[in-house]
Amino acid sequence: MQDYRQYKPIDFISDDSFRAWVLENSEEETAFWEQWMLLNPDKRADILESKGILLSIYKAFDNVSDTEVAFEIEKLNAQLDESETQNNVVRWPWNKIFYAAASILLILGLFWLNQRREASQQIENNIALAQGSALKWITKENTTDNQMTVNLEDGSTIVLQKNSKILYPEKFEKEQRKVILIGEAFFEVAKNPSRPFYVFANKLVTKVLGTSFLIQANEADKTVKVVVKTGKVSVFENTETNLDEHTTHKKLQGLVLTPNQQVVFDETDKRMIRSLVDSPNLLKVPIQNQVFEFNNVPISEVFKTLEKAYGINIVYDAEVMKNCYLTASLDDEPLFEKLNLICKTIDAKYEQVDAQIVIYSNGCY
Repeated sequence: MQDYRQYKPIDFISDDSFRAWVLENSEEETAFWEQWMLLNPDKRADILESKGILLSIYKAFDNVSDTEVAFEIEKLNAQLDESETQNNVVRWPWNKIFYAAASILLILGLFWLNQRREASQQIENNIALAQGSALKWITKENTTDNQMTVNLEDGSTIVLQKNSKILYPEKFEKEQRKVILIGEAFFEVAKNPSRPFYVFANKLVTKVLGTSFLIQANEADKTVKVVVKTGKVSVFENTETNLDEHTTHKKLQGLVLTPNQQVVFDETDKRMIRSLVDSPNLLKVPIQNQVFEFNNVPISEVFKTLEKAYGINIVYDAEVMKNCYLTASLDDEPLFEKLNLICKTIDAKYEQVDAQIVIYSNGCY
């Protein structure tokens, strides 16, 4: 238990419990601090002063950019560094160093709160979109340590992870299906090309016609990841212009992902990075039963087999590699291990570029 009677205003401002009361209106913290002031009436003036300062700083923080915050932290650190002599004897009075350190903590705390507020605002915008519909909306939140399965009226299934939430209508509209995700979930969407399925997760929208995929969109995270298991999905930033464009047409447009592909959307610089998943799986088609036994097989046929088996695209110079043949057994190897063994055998190398495998080779002789 903190000894708040010894606290000064800067101490209160830097305290997590105090900030939760002032800035987040936490019921638990509000009850605590109101009770504490009743028991410590002589400290009430300090509390109110600290509260006013914190609210003023937080209001001013709206106009402070991430770059400015980083600059202030760097400047405070530099001031501390300059205060030391070569033998590390500090010339600054101890209380000044304390206040500088507390200032850094305060800036970092407000920076974190601002990020949380931005994430919460995006969630509120998505919820407003949901509530704007005449349909009755349902909210399911997983507060357990286990996965939660949510069944939708169209036959789709959502596996909700711990501390995640899903909002969905009791009955979907005739033209489209929309849900809102906060956290992480795996989706098995019932196929219906005439009624696209949209998942709103932070600042990213995922559009599907019928497939299975994973979305990770935690509230305080500045990235959203979409991983496709089967079928195809398209992803786009959640803007009014994009929504108008993508909801007008039922077909998938924009950045389209296929099985074993994923995209990470960085909300800070609004970049989408597409890549293959860490461990690509064989597609659920008859080709998966094929034995990856190659006996003096042209490399073009080897690559074609891998493309069909994993649903990937392999780029290479067929003319340069026309004399390359492979004799190998690759049955039990994961995709990237298969590629490592192939490249080692034919003296080539590969890299992943935008969810494609690019093979580099000088040919075989």
